[in-house]
Amino acid sequence: MTETERRVRVYDDKNVLANAVAARFLKRIGEILEAKSEAHIVLTGGSMGEAVLATVARAKARDKVDWSRVTFWWGDERYLPSGDPERNETQSRRALLDSLGVAPERIKAFPALGEHATIQEAADAYAAELAAAAPEGARYPHFDLTFLGVGGDGHIASLFPEHDAIRDREHVVLAETDSPKPPAERLTLTLPVLNSSERIWLVLAGSDKAGALGLALAEASPNEVPVAGIGGRARTVFFVDKDAAAEVPENLLERERYWTAAHDVRG
Repeated sequence: MTETERRVRVYDDKNVLANAVAARFLKRIGEILEAKSEAHIVLTGGSMGEAVLATVARAKARDKVDWSRVTFWWGDERYLPSGDPERNETQSRRALLDSLGVAPERIKAFPALGEHATIQEAADAYAAELAAAAPEGARYPHFDLTFLGVGGDGHIASLFPEHDAIRDREHVVLAETDSPKPPAERLTLTLPVLNSSERIWLVLAGSDKAGALGLALAEASPNEVPVAGIGGRARTVFFVDKDAAAEVPENLLERERYWTAAHDVRG
């Protein structure tokens, strides 16, 4: 797994969790834009991903960010028609992006069903879009921050346990055609691409995520628990509610490995 500074921050419930992550995101994006001319952010879907973005949309600090300098990507997408409510893009637009007035070319959605002849062509098209935005000689941009959700089985993006995709080190974008969760067809960034991000923030809520969190911290095999293979270049932070943290083994609750919201305000 990528060597990275890892933190776990625990919050009382889902609402407190969403508020905390949204506040940290607004602070972090401001800092990134102070240091750089533009930022590349990778978004996720799911209930917590949408809740965080919706909280950002309501925050007063939202309007202090120069969103015209931010490009949004996604870690994965359900291969469904454009506008389908189950698409991560649709959820992100509804929660935040449509209210920002961001130029269309700054929103880099995965292709939708019907836009290409095959799902493989759709994967190739997104890989080409990533390459077009990359520094010279690179295959994808420098991602400043990547958001990820985590499934109860430990999957991240559309990288599932025991699937070939989690072991792929060659491609940038893969077409998943046999997802254990519907829909069967999905598009996803590969693990090395996700791990190229400067920071990775994973947002987990609910007791059904407790096992995945515990196994990730115990450094299980990424082939069996994909989230265990995640590590950003600088930091990897697990933002969780108490229910998700409830089953983490006591031997993993050491200060070197485990922080609560009261500790270490960096993100």
